[in-house]
Formats: sequence, structure tokens, C-alpha cells
Amino acid sequence: MSKTILIVDDDLDIVNLLKLYLHVEGYRTVEAFDGKSAFNQLKNHIIDLVILDIMIPIIDGYQLLQMIRQEYKIPVILLSAKNQDYDKITGLKLGADDYISKPFSPLEVIARIQAHLRRSYEFNNVVSSQLNAQIRVGDLLLSQQECVLYIKEKAISLSAREYQLLKLLMSEPGRVFTKKQIFERAWNEHYIADDNAIMVQISRLREKIETCPRNPIFIKTIRGLGYRFAKKDELIP
Repeated sequence: MSKTILIVDDDLDIVNLLKLYLHVEGYRTVEAFDGKSAFNQLKNHIIDLVILDIMIPIIDGYQLLQMIRQEYKIPVILLSAKNQDYDKITGLKLGADDYISKPFSPLEVIARIQAHLRRSYEFNNVVSSQLNAQIRVGDLLLSQQECVLYIKEKAISLSAREYQLLKLLMSEPGRVFTKKQIFERAWNEHYIADDNAIMVQISRLREKIETCPRNPIFIKTIRGLGYRFAKKDELIP
């Protein structure tokens, strides 16, 4: 899907020039000629990056930048004839991702847009993977990044085997795992018939996560089959 760029500048020639180059590169554009209408465009469209002039009417670029940063995390490139170091530093401190002085090369603007969109995409992927690295069921949060279990934000120490077992069970609440599946999927070992290692690990986990280990609400024993982790709707609110 092509990205949408918001161009904010009160100079129609510059807006049209940027539109031409951006459209050639396959980007969509939305335009605004003052700060107030630019902020309305942000509310009415999904914007991936903003090119922002500082000296625009009604709400100037610095003020608009502050408003954007209060609500959005998208890249903002300042484009301005104000090219003193003070102006650049001010813009960057207020949250701009880049600063390009006028007059400018349209090809340089395009290159910088592509670089910032790429970084934004990579950053969002990292954040997404970090969120996916957490498994939450009820009051339990298993952080796969840290290999730590949290119960109501309190860290609970787990052994390697306890962590691997809990990760397997929590990853698919409601699914019954046999002893053979636990050995092969959680511990990457061959199953040994009648081995009590799983029972011991389950017992230890229950001592750590259950309010009443003898009457567990999280890790359920399914007689003759194996174990399963409770689904969210089975937990007492």
C-alpha cells in the first residue's frame, strides 16, 4: 500500500513541485496551506509522514509540530527558509525528525522521506514484535524477551524448564497437551513413558502462580490426557 504524505506550506509552487515528485515515486499526497487546516487533515486522513514549513499562517510550524507530537508518532520533516543553527536546533528539540533548508533539491527531499519511512516501518515492526513477545492470561504476563513471569507486575523467578513449560501452555489456552507433546515441544526431548518430570514441574509452577495450588485455576489436569491452561473466560474476574 502506498504511503500518504502531508505537505504543509503556504507556497503553492513548492506544494505542486513536491506533489509532482512524490506522485512519480508512487506516494499519495494531502495538502494544507496553514497550520489549522493541516491539523484537520491529520485527523481526517491516515498520514505516514509530514513535510512541514515553519512560516505558515494561523498556527506556525513550531506550534503545529508540538500539537502533532502530542498525538502522533509519525515522522515530521521541517522544510524552511529559516536555516540558522538556532532554527534547526529548535525544530529538532520540538520533535522534528529532520530539517531541510530552502532552497532544496526535490530528489534530496524524496531520499530523506524514503529513509524516514523505512526507519518508521522498522521501528513499528520492532514494537509489534515486542508486543507479540508478551503472553497475557488473566493476571499473568509472560515476557518472552526477558524470560520472566509477572503476576500483577511482580516478577516471579522461573527455572528454564518451568519457563518453557509455562510458555507452551499459555501460548494456547484451552488446548490439552499430552506428556509426549510437552517433552517434544517444550523441552525438545524424547518422551520417556511414566516419567514424573512433568508432574514435578507442574507442581512447582502451581506453587508459584496459583493462589491455592491444590485447587488450581490456571493449570488444569485433564485425567488420562495431560494438562491445559485455562482460557480467559474461565478465570474469575
